[in-house]
Amino acid sequence: MTALVHRFETRLIAIASAVTCRWRCHWARHRGHYIGKNVKIGSRVKLSAPPGRITIGDKSTIHAGACLIAANGWIEIGRNCSVNPGCMIYGHGGLRIGDNVRIAANSVIVPANHRFDDMGRHIVQQGESVLGVEISSVVWIGTSVVILDGVKIGRGCVIGAGAIVTRSTDPDCIYVGNPARLLRKRGAK
Repeated sequence: MTALVHRFETRLIAIASAVTCRWRCHWARHRGHYIGKNVKIGSRVKLSAPPGRITIGDKSTIHAGACLIAANGWIEIGRNCSVNPGCMIYGHGGLRIGDNVRIAANSVIVPANHRFDDMGRHIVQQGESVLGVEISSVVWIGTSVVILDGVKIGRGCVIGAGAIVTRSTDPDCIYVGNPARLLRKRGAK
């Protein structure tokens, strides 16, 4: 009898979770975001766009506690992507993420940068430069990675945990460190 009760409780929790996830997707669509089919949005996810926009492709998952903030820009996430807990993803200068991209926990993507050259004015008064960020398809971004404005991540790249990416990367390569540097080509020994 106990096993039957446990199975029933487990199934009930799964149904409640699915309903809640569908409600979050419906709420996001109602707020003007484009949310594809079979998208999963976890609890405590922040989607903030006005006056920008957020697009999430089919079968993508935004895990609990992730923040997507478009500000005055836009965020486009392709199909079958995952954004894991604690990620901070901004869209100030525009962010395009291809299909089948994995972004591990606590990563930060910032497609904008403060100007700070004028010593006679406070940094906050000098505005921003916004070049944008592009992450190609089939990319794996390790935990706690930081990707800064103007970067293009090549198709098939792996960015190692804790890397700070300040320059664009070549396709099918592994980058690690601060600042991120080429470790080797994928498949090479």
